[in-house]
Amino acid sequence: TTNSTSISQIDLLYLCMCVSLCFYLCSDIDNSGFVSDFELQELFREASFSLPGYKVREIMETFIAGDTNKDEKISFEEFVSIYQELKSKEFSETFRKTITRRDGIRSFGGTSGNSSEGTQHSYSDEEKVAFVNWINKALAKDPDCQHLLPMNPDDESLFTSVRDGILLCKMINLSQPDTIDERVINTKKLATFTMTENLVLALNSASAIGCMVVSIDAHDLMAGKPHLVLGLLWQIIKVGLFADIEISRNEGLMALLTDNESLEHLMSLSPEELLLRWVNYHLRNAGTSTISNFSEDIKDSRAYFYLLDQIALQDDYKMSVKIDMSGLNERDLDQRAELMLQQAARLDCRQFVSPHDVTSGNSKLNMAFVANLYNMHPGLQKAQINGNGIETAHIEPESNEEKTFRNWMNSLGVSPYVNHLYCDLCDGLVIMQLYEKVDVPVNWKKVNNPPYPVLGANMKKLENCNYAVELGRDVAHFSLVGIGGENLNEGSRMHTLALIWQLMRRYTVQVLSDLGDGEKVGDQIILSWVNTTLSQKRKDTQISSFKDKLISTSLPVIDLIDVIAPSTVKWDMVKRGEKGWLKDADKLNNAKYAISLARKIGARVYALPEDLVKVNPKMVMTLFASLMGHGLKKAKR
Repeated sequence: TTNSTSISQIDLLYLCMCVSLCFYLCSDIDNSGFVSDFELQELFREASFSLPGYKVREIMETFIAGDTNKDEKISFEEFVSIYQELKSKEFSETFRKTITRRDGIRSFGGTSGNSSEGTQHSYSDEEKVAFVNWINKALAKDPDCQHLLPMNPDDESLFTSVRDGILLCKMINLSQPDTIDERVINTKKLATFTMTENLVLALNSASAIGCMVVSIDAHDLMAGKPHLVLGLLWQIIKVGLFADIEISRNEGLMALLTDNESLEHLMSLSPEELLLRWVNYHLRNAGTSTISNFSEDIKDSRAYFYLLDQIALQDDYKMSVKIDMSGLNERDLDQRAELMLQQAARLDCRQFVSPHDVTSGNSKLNMAFVANLYNMHPGLQKAQINGNGIETAHIEPESNEEKTFRNWMNSLGVSPYVNHLYCDLCDGLVIMQLYEKVDVPVNWKKVNNPPYPVLGANMKKLENCNYAVELGRDVAHFSLVGIGGENLNEGSRMHTLALIWQLMRRYTVQVLSDLGDGEKVGDQIILSWVNTTLSQKRKDTQISSFKDKLISTSLPVIDLIDVIAPSTVKWDMVKRGEKGWLKDADKLNNAKYAISLARKIGARVYALPEDLVKVNPKMVMTLFASLMGHGLKKAKR
C-alpha cells in the first residue's frame, strides 16, 4: 500500500497469524473475541513489537475510557488498529484522531512528565458524578472540608477541589483509617508551598495503602488533570470499598463456601469474585437466576431488585423496610433502574450509579454500588462452624508485615493486583515483575503466562517459581538457602517472606546506590549517615543499630526530619517524656506523627507506626533509608 501509515499486506498477514494464534492459545480462553489488559503486552510481543508495561497500560486506559460498557477488553480489530498506529511512528498524532468524542466521555489534550506531547486523554462524566456524590456524602461533616463541599457534580469543581490536598488526605483516611496523622495536614493560611506539601503527603500515603502513583506528581494534581485525579480517586475509593470484603474481616463470608470447597480456595478469591459470589448467594436464596458479571447481567435491574429484597429481609437490619418489587413490571429499563435505585435509597445505599450507568452496564461503577451495598448490609450470619465443618477460629488475619509487602507491590503497578500475598504469588509472575523493578533482567521467553492449561497448570506455575528462585540466587545474589520453587508455589509463608523482604530491601537501597554513583549501600552506611546527620545539628538521639530501643519513641526519626526539613516539625505535637521514658500511647502518637511527617517532606515510606513502636528492624531500616534518599536528593539540588 502507498499509505505510509498503513500496515503492508505482508505485515498484516503476519500479524493476523501471530495474534490469532495468541488469541487461541493464551488470550481468548472463552472464545469471546476479546483480550483484557493482562494479555495485551504478550500480544504485542507475539507481533514482534515489544512495549514496556507502562506504555501498554497507557494504551489500555485510553481505549477503555471510550468503552461504552466498560468491559475493559480489546477486540482483534482494535488491536490491529493500535498496532498500525504504533508502526506508523506518528503515534501521538494518530492516536489523538482515533479517540473520538463519545457519549459521557470528555477528551482533552495535555502533557505531563510521563506522557508524550499532544497525548489525548479522556475521562468519564459518569465516574466524575459518582465520585463527587460519594465524597460529598462521606466528608459532609468534616470541618476541614467545609470550604470545598458540597461540590457540584455537573461542573468541573472536583478538579479544582483537590488542588490544596486536604480532600485527598481525608479520602485516604476514609478508606484506610489512621493512614495519615491529621495533625500533619496543612489546613490554614494555604499557599502554593503548603498545598504542595499536602499533595505530596497524599501521594506518598496513597502509595503506602497500595495505590499506584508512579505517573502522578503534585503539580499534576494542583493543575487538576482530570484523568489523573479520577484515576487516583478511584484507586483510593476502591481500597476502602474492598477493605472488608475479606474473610478475616467478616467471617459470615464463609457462608459462600460451595460444597466440598476448601477454605483456602475461598480465601484466595479476589474481592470482585467474592462480591459476585455474595450477590449470587442472595439471588439463590430468592429463588431467581444468578449473574456472572457486573455489566451485561445487571442491565435489566432484575438482580438488584431481588438482592435489595433479600437484604431487607435479614433479621439484623434494624429498620423495617419492605422493598417494593413492582418496578420489575416497568418495561422501560432506564425507568426500572430509577425505581430500583429509589428502593436502594431506602437502605441508604443509593451511591455510585445512575439509572443510565445500570442500563449501560458500567462495570466499574456497578461494582462500586454492590461493594457499598455489601459494606452497609452484608446479610450474612456469623457461625462458629460452617456447613463444610470448617471452624472460623482457624482464620488468621493478614499481619502488618504481609500488608506492607502487599501494598508496596501494588504501588509499583504489578499485574495482576495482589489481594492475597501467598496465593497471588504462587505462579511467580509478580515476583518476576518485582525483579525488573530492581534491575534484575528477566528472560520473559522462559516465563509461562496465564491462562494456564487445565491439565498441567500447576507445573507451569512451578516452572516460573523455579526460575524466580534461580534469578534470585544467581543474578540478584540473594540469600535463598533452603528455598526452592516449590516453596513459593505452595505459598510457604516463611520462604515467600524471605524472598519478598530481600526484594523490598534491594528496591529501597537501590535509590541510595544511584545517588552514590553506584556504591553498594549496606545497613552500616545508612546508620552512619543517620548519626552523622543528627550530630551535625547537635541532636542527642543517635542510635546504635536499627534495633535500638530509643527508636520506639520515634524521636530519632522526628529529629532527623527536623534536620532534613527545618521548621517542618511542630514540637508541641511531640511527646518527649521524663528521662526518655514514654507511655505506650505517647509512643504510638509520636510514631504516627513521624511517619506522616516523613511522607509530607517527600519520603516514600511503607513502614507502619507499629513498626517504630515495636522496633521492627527491617521496616525501621527502610524508613531511615527513605529519609536518607530524600536528604541526599535535597542536598544535591
